[in-house]
Amino acid sequence: MPLSVHDLRKEYSTRSGPLAVLKGVDLTLARGEALAVMGPSGSGKSTLLHILGTLDRPTSGSVELEGTSPFQLSESALADFRNRHIGFVFQDHHLLPQCTVLENVLIPTLVDRSAKPNSHESWARELLSRVGLSDRLDHRPAELSGGERQRVAIARALIQKPMLLLADEPTGNLDRKTAKTVAELLLQLHREQNTILMAVTHSMELASLFPRRMEMNDGLLT
Repeated sequence: MPLSVHDLRKEYSTRSGPLAVLKGVDLTLARGEALAVMGPSGSGKSTLLHILGTLDRPTSGSVELEGTSPFQLSESALADFRNRHIGFVFQDHHLLPQCTVLENVLIPTLVDRSAKPNSHESWARELLSRVGLSDRLDHRPAELSGGERQRVAIARALIQKPMLLLADEPTGNLDRKTAKTVAELLLQLHREQNTILMAVTHSMELASLFPRRMEMNDGLLT
């Protein structure tokens, strides 16, 4: 299975003792699958997403992506694996304000040692055309609407053609109409690229667009 998670646990040390956030999560997702995870604040949704994205390490348990166990890699190999195979879309787009739209989309490719110079630019332009921003290539984030900035973030997440696409409240800062447009675009591009897509959200409207939905409660995924 392309994404396999087994007995994933995460604890944080506190003054009053260990705080268990994930309590044994099991999950498998195939290429082309899209999963929305819902649940109350503090249930462990974002922690799970960050571990799957290798931004945080589990206390115990295993994660495998296309047969690779990322947490067994060296730090430099893990960073390279993350950059090449995992794409992120956050609630806050995290675009660099001093860079143009095109430059922001190309940022993940700058540390790709296997890429030839400028080899990704045509793909970046195609992605930006797909998200309706071909006339905004030289604009900076401050010159864009919230929905446009999030579409740039989606294009940036897909620039490396990742196996796994992770979205953390991707429509949380958008009005209802723009949120629906961005969500539908995210799902459409996921299908076209045959990625594994997982989104965590409080929005029932966003979750309803996903073919598969699960609940996170008290550190368990059901």
